[in-house]
Amino acid sequence: MAQSRLAIDVGGTFTDVFVFNEETGEVFVTKTSSTPSNPEQGILNGVEKAALNGKDIKIFSHGTTVGTNALIERKLPKTALITTKGFRDVIEIRRGTKEDIWDTYKDTARPYIQRRDRFEVTERIDYEGNILQVIDEEEIRLLAKKLKRRGTESIAVCFINAYVNGENEAKVKEILKEELPDVYVCISSEVLPEIFEHERMSTTIINAVLGPIMSNYISKLSNEMQKKGYEEEILVLHSGGGVMTSSTVPRYAARLASSGIAAGAIASKHIAKLCGFDNAIGLDMGGTSTDISLMYKGDIRITKDWSIEYGYPIGFPSIEILTIGAGGGSLAWKDEGGSLRNGPQSAGAVPGPACYGRGGTEPTNSDANLVLGRLGVDLLDGTMQLNKEAAREAVKKIANAFDQTVEEAASAIIEVANANMSDAVRLISVRRGYDPRDFALVAFGGAGPLHGAYLAKDLNIPKVIIPTHPGVAAAMGCLLVDVRHDISKTYVKKLDEVSVEELTTQFSELREEARELLEEEGIAENTSSLTNYIDLRYKGQWRYLAVLVSDQITSLDAILGAFHKEHEREFAFSDKDQAVEIFGLRVTAIGTVPKPNFPQYVPEGSLEDAFKETRPVYFEDKYIETNVYNRDKIPVYTQFAGPAIIDQLDTTTVIPPGFTAEVDAYKNIIITVN
Repeated sequence: MAQSRLAIDVGGTFTDVFVFNEETGEVFVTKTSSTPSNPEQGILNGVEKAALNGKDIKIFSHGTTVGTNALIERKLPKTALITTKGFRDVIEIRRGTKEDIWDTYKDTARPYIQRRDRFEVTERIDYEGNILQVIDEEEIRLLAKKLKRRGTESIAVCFINAYVNGENEAKVKEILKEELPDVYVCISSEVLPEIFEHERMSTTIINAVLGPIMSNYISKLSNEMQKKGYEEEILVLHSGGGVMTSSTVPRYAARLASSGIAAGAIASKHIAKLCGFDNAIGLDMGGTSTDISLMYKGDIRITKDWSIEYGYPIGFPSIEILTIGAGGGSLAWKDEGGSLRNGPQSAGAVPGPACYGRGGTEPTNSDANLVLGRLGVDLLDGTMQLNKEAAREAVKKIANAFDQTVEEAASAIIEVANANMSDAVRLISVRRGYDPRDFALVAFGGAGPLHGAYLAKDLNIPKVIIPTHPGVAAAMGCLLVDVRHDISKTYVKKLDEVSVEELTTQFSELREEARELLEEEGIAENTSSLTNYIDLRYKGQWRYLAVLVSDQITSLDAILGAFHKEHEREFAFSDKDQAVEIFGLRVTAIGTVPKPNFPQYVPEGSLEDAFKETRPVYFEDKYIETNVYNRDKIPVYTQFAGPAIIDQLDTTTVIPPGFTAEVDAYKNIIITVN
């Protein structure tokens, strides 16, 4: 009988594997090298390393960077765009903005579909949805023949005002499927029926270029897993913080553009709740970058303003994650103004930090932590040896540049890195109206536990949570999500001009579509839930806020009051005399996937049993003899004070002087900032 839950997070360098055995409660974690040229092979290697038979696996869920890498590297199928006459260049004109308004020479990346592959056809629908010009069937069939000669593999169809009436798009899709049965076709009225032609066209194009790639990837992976004996659906994490079954992947491929990055935020949410916190900031610090997310009152913050490359937005809801160039491999350097900087440049996996002994010579955060004694020379249970002398030589470059000792330079490098991450946390918290003092910090990833306590002190965050397996927490997050879909539509009207009955009817249509989608994925009605949201804004505003709406709408006054309250929190003001306008409606459909019940442990042994050694560690401005412990042997409910260093297979945790720590029943370390 299948008893193992398998979660895999496919990164650019490593594939993280997390296995939970339901019968014994045991957790097995491992890493294997990713295989970008054949992404499914890295997953299969991970399954083999975990010694799993397909018949042993009850649920298999994973996050992947296949879509992200395809967009960045432009390894895309030959794709065409069909649009209304006069709108061929919408995707190139964009919003006329620049990522850096001060850099005259920095151009936005080229569109995913070049101008020679964008075609205009005769059709027109007005803003109310009235068809002014029907489709010329012969024109479409001639275009289809032309696309066939060109070897087109995928087609995006996006007509002006199709968000309010998709009849013309549907007719084109029908003709194209007749003429080009092997070509992937998606239309904007099915992908994202929302106003603003650029955002809708961009999302549809990204869906089209990723459709064949993700379909081919999931098909190959499914076939290989079936050969191993796994017969169930493969679940794939998407940007909204849910999973899709393999059968739905081709329909909403654009949602997988940030599949891998969302897993860490999900894990952060689960770990914080497990520890009794409803407000938490997730800090996922790896080798090259740090991903920061925020949970407030049990819900992760969601955004619709995101993209993989600037200028090409993806309109699906996504977990709001702020990524900065700060990681273990981030380089320290002196800028032209004579200031010490840290990142965003990175030593990467090759040559890596100087201490890795792979040819790197420039100082990194890892080198600085090693010089300060916070990192030991033995990593990964002794399978990786770090070169402390090489690290000192690298950090000496900064010391000489600023006339400091090597220890002072190393400490300064870490302080700058921490300041960069603190600023990023403020952007996602203080700038959004949240007080960090009301949150816990969940620090994970390979480098997060090294820096978490210092960030909490800088931001006045009272508690830091270090998960049991920080280095593979993102993989664990893949096991903790439900099937999720967001069904939306543009609906622009003043709130006081809409009746309760009209709103109820609009939501009923969206809820029916959501139920059908869950049914297609095999989700039983008794394990599903639907949640209504209404997007509101003051009339004349550009931005809007989502307000939760009950299944049975009885009063518009309650909705209005909730909007004013949320606007006050988000922007520090509200205007109850201003007219409020509805911008859109959305239904979130959740199909509950059974979650693993992680075991609680009883105390065994003592802190002395976990003691490894003492070593001098540089804190503030001096070395202090510090106890080093083996985390696997620290009993639950143990309390101890810093300074202390906690070693484990996938990371090192630093508890500075003046901080206290305790281990909870789930073996999470909770650090208190004193």
